[in-house]
Amino acid sequence: MVVTAADTRRGRGSAVTPSPVKAVAMELGLTVSEDPQDVLSLDADLGVVVAYGRIISSQLLDHLNMVNLHFSLLPRWRGAAPVERAILAGDAQTGVCVMEVAEGLDTGGIYAQAEIDLDDRVTAAELRDQLVSLGSDLLLDQLHQGLGEAIPQSEVGVTYAHKLHAPDAQLLWDSPSELLLRRIRVGGAWTSFRQKRFKVLSAQTVQVDVLEGDPSMRSAQVAPGTLAAAGLVRTGDSWIELLRVQPEGKAAMSASDWANGARPGGEVLGE
Repeated sequence: MVVTAADTRRGRGSAVTPSPVKAVAMELGLTVSEDPQDVLSLDADLGVVVAYGRIISSQLLDHLNMVNLHFSLLPRWRGAAPVERAILAGDAQTGVCVMEVAEGLDTGGIYAQAEIDLDDRVTAAELRDQLVSLGSDLLLDQLHQGLGEAIPQSEVGVTYAHKLHAPDAQLLWDSPSELLLRRIRVGGAWTSFRQKRFKVLSAQTVQVDVLEGDPSMRSAQVAPGTLAAAGLVRTGDSWIELLRVQPEGKAAMSASDWANGARPGGEVLGE
């Protein structure tokens, strides 16, 4: 049995459609339910939980042993948004854990884990794809060879990956460039331009030779958020270059195409 989210309205026309998980399960001829209580009708050996996003009751855990594939190196980043929080924190490594499902928030023991290095360019979407591949292989290996005994988590180094909200994605231009670029890599980053919402989809650091070629670019007197030629934006400690943006009410576009049309030189983002 596959237990997954209820059908929702998606895409153009707002037609009611199943989740991708449900669609594939139906293609495979598997029983699908939206109600986790239906698990009580099963005589199964194991339940596998991945990105379910709901608390599983003690009644279900008493009925069926469950393992969870969690996208962090526990006990770091327990909770809802481990991928995003790892990027925002500038972690050098993250990974996946196959863990036992317990009543606490990601507190169960660890059966196996695998690590992956993070660089300063990977986006949350790219990292999630990498962890899905890594975690799927790890989970299947564990199921084939047997789970064994779970190792209790350390209580040292516990952090919580709280769910992200709109303020978490706002670009505050007096922040250091490194922090702003992390927020952009997570996705959904926004600011304002001419009193309208303005999304920044991708950006990069500015080459040193660009800064050295124009004395005004090195001036600490330039207000954070100030736009210069070629989509450059002043930050709290330097400049970054916008690569892809989406003004409110318009499609995503290259920053150069947007700048050619808007001609924003000297204006300040976020005002």
